[in-house]
Amino acid sequence: MKSTGEVMGIDTDFAAAFAKSQLAAGTVLPSTGTVFVSVRDEDKPQIVKIASELSQMGFQLLATSGTAQALKGAGLKVDRTKKVLEGRPHVVDNMLSGHVDLVINTTDGAQAIADSFSLRRTALTHNTPYYTTVEGARAAVKAISAIRKGHLEVAPLQSYLSEPF
Repeated sequence: MKSTGEVMGIDTDFAAAFAKSQLAAGTVLPSTGTVFVSVRDEDKPQIVKIASELSQMGFQLLATSGTAQALKGAGLKVDRTKKVLEGRPHVVDNMLSGHVDLVINTTDGAQAIADSFSLRRTALTHNTPYYTTVEGARAAVKAISAIRKGHLEVAPLQSYLSEPF
């Protein structure tokens, strides 16, 4: 089970509810900017659609070499950056310079998790939204779309119930 913490978002559709849950947890999703994407090999086919949706919304894509190759192979415009272990300038340098507004990073195995420590720490200290699963990234993209459409409304909890008390 994955959790967003001790907050919740409620709405009539998932995208708006997830957006509300992120706001309640203190995560401010960007409506424009640059998305850094680096995913494990088994997630590459699924990340193409997510990255495509972000690109269609006007986001710039930044990715490590393997992910960049998969995205370019699908016809997406993407800039390449180095992993931290590949030398400078690398993704954390981009983040520290304020050039990354959203991070999508899935890992596989203890070494990959250890290698992405500085990435996660930088995202945390700079309040950059960071998603570590394809499902989380997909939900974030839907939430960004809902926010951009202005579909976040406040309603009393009772309005969501089919029968009155």
